[in-house]
Amino acid sequence: MDTLVKKAQRGDAEAFISLIEECRMTLRRVALGYLGNDEDVADAIQDTILAAYEHIGSLKKEEYFKTWLVRILINHCTKIYRANKRNVGLEQDCATENCDTGNADVEFRELLQSLPEDSRVIFQLYFGEQFTTREIASILGMKENTVKSRLHRGKEQLRAQLQQG
Repeated sequence: MDTLVKKAQRGDAEAFISLIEECRMTLRRVALGYLGNDEDVADAIQDTILAAYEHIGSLKKEEYFKTWLVRILINHCTKIYRANKRNVGLEQDCATENCDTGNADVEFRELLQSLPEDSRVIFQLYFGEQFTTREIASILGMKENTVKSRLHRGKEQLRAQLQQG
């Protein structure tokens, strides 16, 4: 693989295609793990291949090509995932439209109501909206460790509540 990387860095398109073919299944598995949607997976892989082709000259050690490529893929997957989470679709608008959201959502909302207000917001952002603790800390203007401790305390409270009931 190292010789193919060197050739690709010198501008050999066929060598680059061979490298991508060797990594194709890895790219697909990683992207599916992040996104789960075939269209988004295809977009992420396409963007990754283009970025890798444009920046292969910046790769310092040939033996890390696959790691470098997967890191690029993860960055693109993260970007697509965040864009999808922030785009509010009709199914996410159900809370304001009084749609039937199913038993799991109702149970989640009931559990949230048993938490203190400061923990409830954090739980909704973390478990309901899939924000990271760092993003939640930024949104709420608090330290990340405070978010983590409130998540932990809330989990303990819910665990005790579920064991009683």
